Amino acid sequence: MTTGAQSSLATRVVRCLGVSVVSTVVSVTTLAALSAGFGVAAWIANITATSIATIPSYHLNRRWTWGQRGASDPLREVVPFWVLAFAGLALSTVFVALVDPWATHHHLTPVVHTGVVIGGHLSGFAALWAVQFVVLDRVLFRPTSRAMA
Repeated sequence: MTTGAQSSLATRVVRCLGVSVVSTVVSVTTLAALSAGFGVAAWIANITATSIATIPSYHLNRRWTWGQRGASDPLREVVPFWVLAFAGLALSTVFVALVDPWATHHHLTPVVHTGVVIGGHLSGFAALWAVQFVVLDRVLFRPTSRAMA
């Protein structure tokens, strides 16, 4: 038997994972299009992809996952959310910067090379996902903050 709080936590985890899927599709599509389709350097494509994907991620997490309504608080919500996103970006960019020359050195086919770059991109964000969820759940969008607002 689960309590309401546990069910609510489970719902938030599932919804946050769902938002991650959406933002991952946006970022991976952008990354692949820029790097493979337009020849943009992998690290630049990675920064661009993350910047684009962070916008729907913020809004979907805020409204759907944590049920926040009304205007966003730039200092308490928006800036910390972007800091978290760009922490993932930093780690992701390091991974991409490491795997891109490796893939080039090994003369991987363009499809495999792009897959390796995308794998590096995803690894950085996957490594920080749990930390981000806890910060969003317990600090930025904590349920008690809704009651005080």
